[in-house]
Amino acid sequence: MAQWNQLQQLDPRYLEQLYHLYSDSFPMELRQFLAPWIESQDWAYAANKESHATLVFHNLLGEIDQQYSRFLQENNVLYQHNLRRIKQHLQSKYLEKPMEIARIVARCLWEEQRLLQTATAASQDGQTAHPTGTVVTEKQQMLEHNLQDVRKRVQDMEQKMKMLENLQDDFDFNYKTLKSQGELSQDLNGNSQAAATRQKMAQLEQMLTALDQLRRQIVTEMAGLLSAMDFVQKNLTEEELAEWKRRQQIASIGGTPNICLDRLETWITSLAESQLQIRQQIKKLEELQQKVSYKGDPIIQHRPALEEKIVDLFRNLMKSAFVVERQPCMPMHPDRPLVIKTGVQFTTKVRLLVKFPELNYQLKIKVCIDKESGDVAALRGSRKFNILGTNTKVMNMEESNNGSLSAEFKHLTLREQRCGNGGRTTSDASLIVTEELHLITFETEVYHQGLKIDLETHSLPVVVISNICQMPNAWASILWYNMLTNHPKNVNFFTKPPVGTWDQVAEVLSWQFSSTTKRGLNIEQLTTLAEKLLGKPNQQPRPRCQSQCLHENMAGKGFSFWVWLDNIIDLVKKYILVLWNEGYIMGFISKERERAILSTKPPGTFLLRFSESSKEGGITFTWVEKDINGKTQIQSVEPYTKQQLNSMSFAEIIMGYKIMDATNILVSPLVFLYPDLPKEEAFGKYCRAEATEPDSTDPGSAVPYLKTKFICVTPCPSVFMDLPDSELLANGFPGTNSGNTSDLFPMSPRTLDSLMHNDAAEANPGPLESLTLEMDFSSDAAASPIWWLTEATASLNSKLGATFLWLSHVLCFPAAERLLSSGSMQKVELTLPHNL
Repeated sequence: MAQWNQLQQLDPRYLEQLYHLYSDSFPMELRQFLAPWIESQDWAYAANKESHATLVFHNLLGEIDQQYSRFLQENNVLYQHNLRRIKQHLQSKYLEKPMEIARIVARCLWEEQRLLQTATAASQDGQTAHPTGTVVTEKQQMLEHNLQDVRKRVQDMEQKMKMLENLQDDFDFNYKTLKSQGELSQDLNGNSQAAATRQKMAQLEQMLTALDQLRRQIVTEMAGLLSAMDFVQKNLTEEELAEWKRRQQIASIGGTPNICLDRLETWITSLAESQLQIRQQIKKLEELQQKVSYKGDPIIQHRPALEEKIVDLFRNLMKSAFVVERQPCMPMHPDRPLVIKTGVQFTTKVRLLVKFPELNYQLKIKVCIDKESGDVAALRGSRKFNILGTNTKVMNMEESNNGSLSAEFKHLTLREQRCGNGGRTTSDASLIVTEELHLITFETEVYHQGLKIDLETHSLPVVVISNICQMPNAWASILWYNMLTNHPKNVNFFTKPPVGTWDQVAEVLSWQFSSTTKRGLNIEQLTTLAEKLLGKPNQQPRPRCQSQCLHENMAGKGFSFWVWLDNIIDLVKKYILVLWNEGYIMGFISKERERAILSTKPPGTFLLRFSESSKEGGITFTWVEKDINGKTQIQSVEPYTKQQLNSMSFAEIIMGYKIMDATNILVSPLVFLYPDLPKEEAFGKYCRAEATEPDSTDPGSAVPYLKTKFICVTPCPSVFMDLPDSELLANGFPGTNSGNTSDLFPMSPRTLDSLMHNDAAEANPGPLESLTLEMDFSSDAAASPIWWLTEATASLNSKLGATFLWLSHVLCFPAAERLLSSGSMQKVELTLPHNL
């Protein structure tokens, strides 16, 4: 079954998460219309390859045209209009940036798969669960029980109100009947009464007593019911809703996205309906009291307090039920909410959790920024902003897929107010711009059943940047704030930021990977990051982390820890996602640990790790090999950055990587991915198959091109491993014995050929001549080509000079192999350029 069809069959709570995946950047209507075609494309590859992304994007526009033709034949005017609007939007936004839409679609499809897996796992475990698979807690079960009890008591109260009204009508009728007959007035004047009259009076007194008792019972039960409503409301607003807001904070920084509001909406709507019903009953008491009243009437004594209490409860419930369902976020950076760049559109969504149909299209929402913190901002010298775009909208139930009462703002932008000094006020700013926090506020008014209620809510604090290069540090501030506090409005948080434990920081760092990939960070990886951030531990537990540690430059580096880590996350998402998801990348590992685990492995074993020295994010591989003396050597290639990975996938680099040995033969040093997985098994499936050209039998046809293949080559002959670094470096080779495994570098065959022929070879190399070396060796020496090589190299070096030490090795080593096969070790003839 197609993925989209499976998603449609999920529980509504899962569908709510699905709805949150889509926006104007990639409309859900388009996902619905073109579901089979969209699922058949390789969006992940397109997201990393611009040429393929361009092709897929143009094919997408073609599919939209075909679907439009179908709607035209069906005479479906609404779908025609929507599809035309979607196509125009995609062309205007992604025609020059097709890789962006590919990344968005790839992320949506991956999130859909993760949602399906979560739902499937929950159903297999037999859980009636939240989208994260957690069962309904005992506290939530008790809350539902209390709500049911409140609804039952309200219905019982309704029956008692009808009984009270009937009893009062009977009393009122009998009372007025006696009064109209003048009998009552006689009784009041103290005249003698007939037996029948006394009987009627006694009955009337009994009815009044019963009426008073029922009134007192209803008033007492109403007070108890309001107390029960207050208790349930506190559970809803101070616990369940507060926990949802905390979960929303966690989800905003990469945590588990358990933020479905449907259940809360059902609970709050049910309580609000019960409150309105009891308020109508209190009004009914007032009507009954106006018809019949007497000395000591409990309605006169208690009704005003009951009325005030129910109004306060309903007003507070409505205020609490007005929430920001989707925090401000730029569509092009869906994994970086709460960071907004000036002049760039961002979206946000508010929702009223009281689902009353009569409020549809009745609430007009207005958006503003820093409404309450304007004076504070002026004092601390923070920037001020204006909100541009469509900053007012009416809440309705039609735009939301689940019929909730909401308003989504899709076209908001921020513009900085200019104050003559770069937008700052005259006060000195105490915070850098990436630590300034701002609040976006939403406000409206509700008129319902004679009540006017002012509603206001606000987003989590946002960081406003003016340049995209500020994004990493701004996101670090968002992480630190939402990690350490659930205070919703603390815009002065960074004037004295609290410290965090390493456990808190480690969890958030792992979320940065797990929220955008299928894997978080394991204990060993987190330990390496802890050492990089805090140094090697001298005590347990580790010292607490200051917020500055994310922003300050690391020791010996010109960049901060977070800038480095954020670029690695970007590298993983865009270039090596599938390898990371497979668990092939060890990633974060210290050099000591790397050497320890590789030194016990056979030659050719390698691991993949991130570069510690590349600010822009780099990945390298380290392998183990043996030198000519059998000594274990650990080597690393210079890190590959985004620039190189744009040209060739990392899997293809690994599969094609070679070292030029002393015999000018290309040898692959990479055999087994640590611990023992064959390289071909791990990476072969991620390399594109070479295209086969059809055979040309026509003799007049053009000669087919010779096939080419890009490979990465490192000129590092293993024969040099025993030479000192000073000698190698002096003659054009990188050192290998110093322990610095990052000295090796990839080189193309053409560059290597140029190096081997020296600069003079680019001119006229001249004719070739032979150089003969004659040496006498003992029979014991003849069995050792290595010994022969050392002597031959020294002899040749004396003729060529120290400048060509490297050339003597390259020439003599293959000669040694030839002599072994011929059995003659006395004479060797080498061919050299004449000008040498």
